[in-house]
Amino acid sequence: MGEASRARKALITGITGQDGSYLTEFLLKKDYEVHGIIRRSSNFNTQRLDHIYIDPHNSKARMKLHYGDLTDASSLRKWVDEICPDEVYNLAAQSHVGVSFENPDYTAHVVATGALSLLEAVRIHEKTTGRKVKYYQAGSSEMYGSTPPPQNEDTPFHPRSPYAASKVAAHWYTVNYREAYGLFACNGILFNHESPRRGENFVTRKITRAVGRIKIGLQKKLFLGNLKASRDWGFSGDYVEAMWLMLQQEKPDDYVVATDDSHTVEEFLEEAFGYVGLNWKDYVNIDPRYFRPAEVDNLRGDSSKTRKLLKWTPKVSFKQLVAMMVDHDLDLAKREKVLVDAGYIDAQQQP
Repeated sequence: MGEASRARKALITGITGQDGSYLTEFLLKKDYEVHGIIRRSSNFNTQRLDHIYIDPHNSKARMKLHYGDLTDASSLRKWVDEICPDEVYNLAAQSHVGVSFENPDYTAHVVATGALSLLEAVRIHEKTTGRKVKYYQAGSSEMYGSTPPPQNEDTPFHPRSPYAASKVAAHWYTVNYREAYGLFACNGILFNHESPRRGENFVTRKITRAVGRIKIGLQKKLFLGNLKASRDWGFSGDYVEAMWLMLQQEKPDDYVVATDDSHTVEEFLEEAFGYVGLNWKDYVNIDPRYFRPAEVDNLRGDSSKTRKLLKWTPKVSFKQLVAMMVDHDLDLAKREKVLVDAGYIDAQQQP
């Protein structure tokens, strides 16, 4: 088969994460062959992909997983050269802001230097093969930090955590490789995006998991930090389309992806607990350990450039997003209760 007639190939780092799983679904529907880099672990961490996984021995398999790591530049070069992707999506990161204060060196190594290593792997591949590869770098609204909203592509960065500072470095590495080497490299500056696949140590999912458990009687209290922090929350499934659209343009550029609306953590609590007929104030306690050393008060995007140039708009509203997550976690709590009642789980493990 010639280059033009074969299925397009995508290489995704962070494929086992929330965004990686939604992006994989999206690309498979567009008949891509999808390759993902995963870290070696004694425990399986591919749960978000289980529903679309097909054994590689099966001829129908169009998603393939490969062991590698952003901290291992040699593995990145190897897989870029072997897979020969048309598009590379760098979604992998140590993405928890709070944890980045506790593990700043590791966060910088993965988020900043890892992005640089992947960009270099793509650059060398292009130089040695003559192929053209399109590169997407996952940015974050956390890069804006204390800069007042609304934030767009021209808003100055003022990162307030090791994670955010590392993302700023990755952003400028991407711009540099675009300008210095002519790489088709885009930065997607995505504001907070959630889903039922969000990790349970992120505040939105922590809240909806607690709502499900409290409603079913498995949990009594929820401990949180800053309830006044305001975020622009959208649905991850909507945002992966914007990632793909960036790489379908004639020229590479940087884009903000957001709903352009913001809500406080307290408003999220009201919506989530109210959805099941509960008052959040009866269950939420403030724990100082969840406050960041440097807080980010208000993030609200201005995605007018993205909407105009990419013809993209978010489909899921804030209320729909919260309802989707609570419904999922109510069902999860019901299944959990079956195990508790059967003696397989100790309900006292929860507060």
